[in-house]
Amino acid sequence: MVKLDKIYTRGGDSGETSLSDGKRLKKYAPRIEAYGTVDESNATIGMARLHTTGDLDEILMRIQNDLFDLGADVSTPADSKYAASALRIVQAQIDRLEQEIDQMNADIEPLTSFVLPGGSEASAYLHLGRTIVRRAERLLVQVAEQEEISPLAIKYLNRLSDHLFVMSRKTNNNGKDDVLWTPGKNR
Repeated sequence: MVKLDKIYTRGGDSGETSLSDGKRLKKYAPRIEAYGTVDESNATIGMARLHTTGDLDEILMRIQNDLFDLGADVSTPADSKYAASALRIVQAQIDRLEQEIDQMNADIEPLTSFVLPGGSEASAYLHLGRTIVRRAERLLVQVAEQEEISPLAIKYLNRLSDHLFVMSRKTNNNGKDDVLWTPGKNR
């Protein structure tokens, strides 16, 4: 269990922060940028949850917990002395996303155009979350070119962006209230 009795430590005042194993990195280091962006996506999902209820809200709450797992995964380097016992994303978390995508998508008509972010408030926030997750994925792929990163962490982010897209359509009356792109409309 995590216990935080003191919120500020002053450890980051010099522009560095600690990984889970205590190693210090600049706050702009690619690994820090990646899991900071995961945190940003989590906050956006929290905003979406203000506009969801029932099963969708429960799914988003579980995803928020998964994103903390992902942050723990990314903040523990593969060469850390804690790597063997580190919290890592597992295939079951990805499988669950895929199952939920399939369940939500079963009631939604196929697309005839690209979807513009919007429609309902929940959908707009889910689209924002989706784009932030995509950025986190790009950043994590960049880190993986230099350091060992769990491929399941990257796969989770890839699947999550699809999940948030489908859920955005679900919250738009199963896609009936989607705002569709009209190519060349304003020429």
